[in-house]
Amino acid sequence: MKVTLTDDARRYLGFFEEETGAVAKDCLVYDDRIVLLVAAGDMATAIGPGGRTITRFEDRVGRTVDLVEDADTPAAFVESALAPAAVTHVTISEQGSRVAYVEVDEADRGVAIGKGGRNIETARKLARRHHDVEDIQLT
Repeated sequence: MKVTLTDDARRYLGFFEEETGAVAKDCLVYDDRIVLLVAAGDMATAIGPGGRTITRFEDRVGRTVDLVEDADTPAAFVESALAPAAVTHVTISEQGSRVAYVEVDEADRGVAIGKGGRNIETARKLARRHHDVEDIQLT
C-alpha cells in the first residue's frame, strides 16, 4: 500500500532522522503528538542513552512523540504498534478483509486502547497503511 505523507509529516520525518540518526518510515501528526514509525532495529538509536535523544527531539518540536518499531509480518507489526501493552497473541484473519485479533493481558487492556481510544486507532491506521490490516480487535 502506498503511504501518502503531508508536508508537515515529511518535515518531521526529515528533522527526526537528522536529529536522531534513526530511520523513520512514516509519520502521523496530531494536534498534541507525533507518531513515528521507526525502521526495525533503529529503536535504540531513536531513543538514545537514557532517552536523551527522543527527549531532545520532543523539546525541539514542542510535542509528545510516540515511537512504533516496524516489523516484517502483520502480526509482529500489530504487537509493536500496541506496545507497551502486553500482547500475548495475534491472529490475522484472511477471510474477507484482513483483521488482526489480539489477545492482550487484562491488566493492559486500557493501555492498548488508550485515552479516548487513541492508541488502538493509531495502531489501526498504521497497520492499514503498512500491512493492509483493515481492523484490529482486542479479544
